[in-house]
Amino acid sequence: MAQRISIGFHASPPIALRVSDDALSALQGALGSQGWHEIDADDGSVKLNLEHVLWVKVDKDEGRVGFGLST
Repeated sequence: MAQRISIGFHASPPIALRVSDDALSALQGALGSQGWHEIDADDGSVKLNLEHVLWVKVDKDEGRVGFGLST
């Protein structure tokens, strides 16, 4: 299952990616370390310098489109 995530950095805008559960787990395990980490996303791969990552947001809800949707 793919997860939507956003990654925030020190001095640049955040990026939004759609990644597998395994890729998200690998990223979460690498956070706090130094060096580079490669993420395989649905639309390509991204290499991150882990020293510059400030936060990772995981969106749990599926996107909704339309009017009058109840919560």
